[in-house]
Amino acid sequence: MRILITGGTGLIGRRLCKTLLAEGHEPTVFSRNPASVPVKCGAGVQALASLDGWHPALGFDAVINLAGEPIVDRRWTAQRKQELWDSRVTLTEDLVRRIAAAERKPPVLLSGSAVGYYGNGGDLMLDEAAGAGTGFAAELCVAWENAARAAEKLGVRVCLLRTAPVLSRDGGILARMLLPFKLGLGAKLGNGKQWMSWVHIEDHIAMQLRLLRDDQMHGPYNLAAPNPVTNAEFTKTLAAALHRPAPFTAPAALLKFAMGESADMLLEGQRMLPRKMEAAHFRFAFPALAEALRDLV
Repeated sequence: MRILITGGTGLIGRRLCKTLLAEGHEPTVFSRNPASVPVKCGAGVQALASLDGWHPALGFDAVINLAGEPIVDRRWTAQRKQELWDSRVTLTEDLVRRIAAAERKPPVLLSGSAVGYYGNGGDLMLDEAAGAGTGFAAELCVAWENAARAAEKLGVRVCLLRTAPVLSRDGGILARMLLPFKLGLGAKLGNGKQWMSWVHIEDHIAMQLRLLRDDQMHGPYNLAAPNPVTNAEFTKTLAAALHRPAPFTAPAALLKFAMGESADMLLEGQRMLPRKMEAAHFRFAFPALAEALRDLV
């Protein structure tokens, strides 16, 4: 298959490209830094420097939309919120316009979303039928999904990837946590009672491939392991995997002072469950956190 990928040089995209290459597919990555694509994604991956390069005669068998600026790396100023919106919603709207203009439309679009769709879910078990939450992250995800759903009117099968934090040794949340935890400085966030959904990167890639191949699958999918944990349990389990203590607490007030509104992403939680994937008989390689962390650290 010829597959166009946005966000292909990110953590998930890099692993996805290498998996697709190994299976004999032909990925093309949209990147504003095209020279980095073969280095990060694999020597056989083509680069597209601008979506303007997708002219109507150029056909793809699938589009996978993973683009988006990191959401918790800095404070949510008005400018930063606009950057987050443009990198997700505006880009997806542009992508759907390119699909509409294509002489041969891709049969399937996998498009990013996130656990933030559900807002602060408290202790509720959130499957794909749960409604959207409130707050900026939820509003962003709703608009992002709606932009992708516009492709359904073009006859394209659309799958929405409501992604939990992805655990990988190559980057992401786990890589940022490893150094302080290895130094014995691990800390729960706030009271630690907030739920944390998570997914091992191998399971995340496997779920994407299942959605890509199965033409009966459409709509939103929670890409998360079936066993979410509280932040306190995540902290304890990671510390145990590294054979280090994690005696500290990062006070909620301190996080809010340092991060502003974006601290809500750490202090509020979602108990997200992959009901639709389980109903499709997807088999998780890493359903439990302890075994996932043992594999990664």
